[in-house]
Amino acid sequence: MNTKGKVAITCCAALGTFSTVTHAQSMVTLYGLIDEGIVFQSNTGGPSGGKKIFLDSTSGLTGSRWGMKGDEDLGAGLHTIFTLESGINLNNGAFAQGGTAFGRQIFVGLNSDQHGSLTFGRQYDMVFYFVALLRNSGAIGTSLFAPPGDLANTADSVRVNNAIRYMSPDYSGFSFGAEYSVGGVPGNTTANSGYSVGAKYLVGPLSIGTAFEYFKKPTSSTAGSGLFTDNSNGASQLANSLNEGYASATAYQVAIVRATYAVGPVNLVTSFSNIQYANLGGTLSGGTARFDNVDFGAIYTFSSFMFFTVGYDYLTGKGVTATNGQTVGSQHYHQVTFLADRLLSKRTDVYVEAAWQRASGTSSTGAPAVADVVNLGDSSNNHQFVVRAVLRHTF
Repeated sequence: MNTKGKVAITCCAALGTFSTVTHAQSMVTLYGLIDEGIVFQSNTGGPSGGKKIFLDSTSGLTGSRWGMKGDEDLGAGLHTIFTLESGINLNNGAFAQGGTAFGRQIFVGLNSDQHGSLTFGRQYDMVFYFVALLRNSGAIGTSLFAPPGDLANTADSVRVNNAIRYMSPDYSGFSFGAEYSVGGVPGNTTANSGYSVGAKYLVGPLSIGTAFEYFKKPTSSTAGSGLFTDNSNGASQLANSLNEGYASATAYQVAIVRATYAVGPVNLVTSFSNIQYANLGGTLSGGTARFDNVDFGAIYTFSSFMFFTVGYDYLTGKGVTATNGQTVGSQHYHQVTFLADRLLSKRTDVYVEAAWQRASGTSSTGAPAVADVVNLGDSSNNHQFVVRAVLRHTF
């Protein structure tokens, strides 16, 4: 064998060794989930609306998505991490989250086994990380279990763009985190910016989580910026009569605390949250709209392949006085939700859920309050019934 041949073989062997080492230190995972259901809605579409039947793949136990996540070991307990996750609408092939390509989350950062993680990109807020898995719509059910309009974002209706997030490691059951969103508005460094903080403590059968979030100018005229207009289509989450009258708010805040307690096969859940839309414009002349929400729920694990859940939610809105003397937003909502899930295999299950809601009082628009389960749309009257039957598969 000539010298060139020996050199080539040596180089190939070296490259093969290098490739093996690199593979051992890096990992990329492709994953996904399909959650498709047929939905019956008793009445929707405002005053002229009626019954509605449709297919839905975005608002189940875990909305349909696909994604990639990676972890590269840099040594000494330090890792480079990333996640790219896209919501998908099975029924028209479009992206979910208002058509945003990686609308669920997309970020990159560093994670230290000892000091925690620092990540940058479009991310969930601290309500998700420290309250989500303890909330009714996370611990025991779907977004149907969330408060009307998902006012506190406990069903993850919005994500945070331009976010810098720190998450601590676990300290004997205690963990915390903080996130700041850079507004990116020329000449105004605080417009469209916001922050959230959270903490969680787990001890035995008890779990307690809390979070606080504040955003300045949460609604933006620029699509993809601002908290309520975070998606690429620019549609606002303040789109129904429950809170659409508060789109002029220049400040938004949420304070929430939640606890769960396990008793044998039963897991009990409760929470309290306060939501405020402050510095309202127009005829509301700087007023603040306030909501208080309390919920209770339970999940019963019948066996390793079947569970049942039930939840109750009560939301009350405190009125705001307009310049003409009219009080708007004095509204009340009662909601009861049920879910039953049956596993067919480790990756496939079927479930059915139902929610009933009744509203009273005056909405944010000054009209009589109407029902609005999650954000499925205003009812044609003060009550609404929703049923969803689902097939779900993970991969």
